Amino acid sequence: MPAIASRYEAVRRQVADAADCVDRDPSDVLIVAVTKTHGVESIRKALEAGVCDFGENRVQEFLGKYGLFPTANWHFIGTLQTNKAKDVVGRACLIHSVDSIKLLAEIDRRATAAGVVQPVLLEVNVSGEASKHGFLAEDVREALIEASRMSGLHVRGLMTMAPFGRPKDARWVFRELRELRDSLREMPLNGVELVELSMGMSNDFRVAVEEGATIVRVGGAIFGR
Repeated sequence: MPAIASRYEAVRRQVADAADCVDRDPSDVLIVAVTKTHGVESIRKALEAGVCDFGENRVQEFLGKYGLFPTANWHFIGTLQTNKAKDVVGRACLIHSVDSIKLLAEIDRRATAAGVVQPVLLEVNVSGEASKHGFLAEDVREALIEASRMSGLHVRGLMTMAPFGRPKDARWVFRELRELRDSLREMPLNGVELVELSMGMSNDFRVAVEEGATIVRVGGAIFGR
């Protein structure tokens, strides 16, 4: 079995094992293969292995890879500047990293002009690290209210990045995002449906699944380091 196929299968098994530990259905967890620094041949091998969803965090690379593999599901997972939103809206099946009301408004404007509704996630800086982007937890409710007034986007859930380190030290971050999502999901807002939790990467996705992740963003564990 090719290396990428073997690693992808190992990730699938680990997701299934983590889900089983907490009585979750493994099919409820989407694996997004992160293509940062990985080229065309690696993506082709991943597609052959059964990967359907890919994530890219740089706009220029996103555009190039999307153009070569337009039938794949492409997620934009990196920091998105407002002046680059036009390049991603309508192409990304999901933008994970909306970190400001200003960016929400720009995505709405671009999507409305293009005649599409863009699915997005709000990025939340749960850990409070200065190096991390995202809304503070206490500001998410206001952002959701603002988003509900925008017809060009659909808020599907929340995303976060945990501090890099031991997986067990990330657990509290994932748990707090789930609890925040659960506390907000009954808000009766148009265009808001908080079903997704995008959290967990190669080093900590098993813990994220145990804490409720519906999307994990895995690069090195699939493509190699």
